Amino acid sequence: MILSALLTSVGINLGLCFLFFTLYSILRKQPVNADVYAPRLVAEGKLDLRNSFNLERLLPSTGWVTRAWHPSEEELLNRAGLDGVVFMRAIIFGLKLFAFAGVVGLCALLPINYIGSQIVIDFSDFTNKSLASFSISNVNDGSKWLWAHFGAVYVFTAFVCCLLFLEYRYISLKRLAYYYSSASKPDQFTVLVRGIPKSSTDSLSATVEKFFSEYYPSLYLSHYMVYHTTKIKKLISDAEKVSRRLAHLKSLQKTSQRFGRVGFFWFFGPKIDLVKYYEKKLEDLEDNVRAHQSLLSGKVSEVPAAFVSFKSRLGAAVALHVQQGENPTEWLTERAPEPEDIYWPFFSANFISRWIGNVVVVFACVFLTILFFIPVIVVQSLTNLDQLETWFPFLTSVLNIRVISQVITGYLPSLILKMFLYMVPPVMISLSSIQGYMAHSQIEKSACNKMLWFTIWNIFFANVLSGSILYRVHIFLEPKEIPNILAVAVPGQASFFITYVVTSGWTSTASELLRLMPFVSNFMGRIFFPNADEKFEVPSLPYSREMPTILLFGLLGITYFFLSPLILPFLLVYYCLAYLIFRHQLLNVYSPKFETGGTFWPIVHNSTIFSLILMHLIAVGIFGLKKVPLASSLIIPLPIITLLFNNYCRKRFLPVFKGYPAECMIKKDRSEEVMSEFHEKLVTAYQDPALKPIYFSGRTDGHNAPLLASGT
Repeated sequence: MILSALLTSVGINLGLCFLFFTLYSILRKQPVNADVYAPRLVAEGKLDLRNSFNLERLLPSTGWVTRAWHPSEEELLNRAGLDGVVFMRAIIFGLKLFAFAGVVGLCALLPINYIGSQIVIDFSDFTNKSLASFSISNVNDGSKWLWAHFGAVYVFTAFVCCLLFLEYRYISLKRLAYYYSSASKPDQFTVLVRGIPKSSTDSLSATVEKFFSEYYPSLYLSHYMVYHTTKIKKLISDAEKVSRRLAHLKSLQKTSQRFGRVGFFWFFGPKIDLVKYYEKKLEDLEDNVRAHQSLLSGKVSEVPAAFVSFKSRLGAAVALHVQQGENPTEWLTERAPEPEDIYWPFFSANFISRWIGNVVVVFACVFLTILFFIPVIVVQSLTNLDQLETWFPFLTSVLNIRVISQVITGYLPSLILKMFLYMVPPVMISLSSIQGYMAHSQIEKSACNKMLWFTIWNIFFANVLSGSILYRVHIFLEPKEIPNILAVAVPGQASFFITYVVTSGWTSTASELLRLMPFVSNFMGRIFFPNADEKFEVPSLPYSREMPTILLFGLLGITYFFLSPLILPFLLVYYCLAYLIFRHQLLNVYSPKFETGGTFWPIVHNSTIFSLILMHLIAVGIFGLKKVPLASSLIIPLPIITLLFNNYCRKRFLPVFKGYPAECMIKKDRSEEVMSEFHEKLVTAYQDPALKPIYFSGRTDGHNAPLLASGT
């Protein structure tokens, strides 16, 4: 790619970012858009929704930037939880990392690359110069200047490891402090038990009580069984819709608007009083819910899973980490999530079905990865005009137009790849949800890991391989040549990844602020469905979509730090945008739906370590190709040292993220002397929402009394 194509891409994306910022600063001031741009504030009642017109609402402003910048980390912790803080620390980590890398890369390595003569450069035509002239490929083979790159790799590795250690320690201390400061929560005293063996004489509930009363007589408190409630959940969902529809009808000022038809598509049948109709329908649904709830007391409706609560946190920890029965596939214990975090559909899955589900998901991920290779090939063909003209000769005259060729090579490839990639996170969420996880947080973390490695392979490795060895399959028959080919291929894709950072980083982050899809949905709903009774929900931060993107850019920055430092300023701009925009979104838009206590940080750490190892392996190949074999040999200790450092961090910090130490649990148990009231709440803390009494109709005739107070 030539420099002018890169400048074209930068210009297009800067224009889009400016457009998004301008539109957002105007649209956010309109009261009708409050549900889109400040749903959290609307839900909390902290937003002034006055409709009085004033000119200031039509003028763009930057006040939101100041409001996003000022809140301290403690304020962010109170608003977004520790997971939100960890997400922002990942962005801050990238800022620190590439600020240092930018100083070293731009001040030392970039000038050395530029003054090389390995690539023929026409200084009289600067804009048509290949971006390869700014990379290590332009340094002469055997040049002593390559030792500057060697030293930079060592210095940068040391800096990254020091920063990783400090961040890991900081967040682990934050996790413990958050644990100490938090109020007593049901999940701290409870474990989920699955694989409960069936008895010919006793119900599953009686089996659970008998087992834990016998083996944990001084620790066991109570338990709550899980039931099959799919039909009840459907009825409750219908009742909620009818209730919202009824509330909307009662809010209408004109009495005539309350009359209508309820026949086929609301076009047939006589006009009736819709308020009375829906009141009767709501009462029937409530009675139907109660009828189904009353059938759940038998053994048939029980699922072989139960939430078992203990009198202390230490008691729950003992039951969690000890095998309960002689058969390792029975009495399986795992950490209970918070009651609001529970994902109910897969409690009925047994050990075998969950194992099969995991195998199916592995094959599905592999298939999806292979399938995604098709758009990667298309994207790489767009970055190579000669190849594109070979495949589509009728486009030759169009591709010869300067502006069109620059847009195609500098902007279109990364845009196409981003559009395809945007469809993957929902698929990963769906795959994770069928693996037997029983918490939304576990599904999100699993999807985040899947998405991260899918992104690394399909955005980084697939582009590198398809651009260099796709048409040289015979290279796999000579494994000793693969390192040399990769050493050539990775620097050769630097220009594509720079444009990818600009398109997928700058513009996508700015579009996150604009929230285009929710805005369009809200706008169309107001026009075509003004009387719709949609349920208002505050969104949560999509970690499985945003965290892998942040870590992918971290991998690109670490890998290309010494290969092509030109990418570093573009990455710094991205992290600055991400810092401001996501702080704003966490404070105003997203509301945490779960809290994992910062357990997303080990994902950040592992990804960074992988990126360092990849940089070292490429450095070994690069210095070998550049005929500096001594430098290539001296790089070999670096990945070994990095892996040793990673092993130390895993032993020093990772256990804190897997579970809290006994010292912490005992201290917290002792600090809470009076626990009788909390123990009483534990009995029904994990009651299935489908078994709770419903009050949609507002009847006071006793028909809404709870049916199952506990599962014991």
